[in-house]
Amino acid sequence: MLRAQAGELGVDLGERQLTKLLAYERLLEERAVSTGLVAKGDVGRIRVRHVLDSLRAVAPLAGARDAYDLGSGAGLPGIVVAVSLPGLRVGLVDSRRRRVAFLELAVAELGLSNAGVLGVRAETLTEPVDACLARAFAPAPRAWELAEPLLRPEGRLLYFAGRGERPEDLRTRTPVLEVLSTPVLESAGPLVIMARQ
Repeated sequence: MLRAQAGELGVDLGERQLTKLLAYERLLEERAVSTGLVAKGDVGRIRVRHVLDSLRAVAPLAGARDAYDLGSGAGLPGIVVAVSLPGLRVGLVDSRRRRVAFLELAVAELGLSNAGVLGVRAETLTEPVDACLARAFAPAPRAWELAEPLLRPEGRLLYFAGRGERPEDLRTRTPVLEVLSTPVLESAGPLVIMARQ
């Protein structure tokens, strides 16, 4: 079922990727909920609300070599992206110790050699990347302010807008390149791609 759902989002997952994503779903249910990294009300809908939502970033990252997941929290979307794109190096950025501990556990248990945990604030990063991801991190203008200096010239920020955020409002405050809506996930806000113009 997960393979079919991912396919509706334009993501083709192999057996190894499916196995790791299912293991990650269990890890979120068993460990992230009890530590407050995922809301208790999300139990039973972790796949739709978190995993499938995070998969929306995979297709727009085609061709990217490296990325930061800013404010990674429980690894959403960074771990999902790292599992789905094994050729992409993903830095999971979060400064809170409890979140860092969970991210380290997840990376180790899933055997993600292309993901690394960076226990620092996003403001302290200096190494440039092809892309940044921001989901439940900061309002769009602030997310762009932090991401822009980290991006290589052709780099992009993939910003997961909230359900109530209107793309036309974001266009006036940030350099929006494209807005992707996902009919498969009616509860999700648009995925907004920002780039220097």
